[in-house]
Amino acid sequence: MYAIIETGGKQYRVQEGEVLNVEKLDVAAGQVLDINKVLLVEKDGTITVGSPMIDGVTVAVKVVEHGKGDKVIAFRYKPKKHVRVKKGHRQPYTKIAIEKINA
Repeated sequence: MYAIIETGGKQYRVQEGEVLNVEKLDVAAGQVLDINKVLLVEKDGTITVGSPMIDGVTVAVKVVEHGKGDKVIAFRYKPKKHVRVKKGHRQPYTKIAIEKINA
């Protein structure tokens, strides 16, 4: 059984027992959260597609930890003008574990 959920403006294909990084959620580590934005569910070979969401289906996830991703460097310059701008960015994320798909 798998489901496609939406969180943080992105869509993820998830299965029970899976661990993945999503955009930062405002939930403390160790708490259980129900995600109700489920777009598709596959159960016993039957696929159910929502329009756009499926009513009554939730995915229970446990927040494992919060962190920051790898640094991305943005460098901009103008040749022969002594203009150099270097910026770094680390995107925050939340690591979640899929506990149960309630379909």
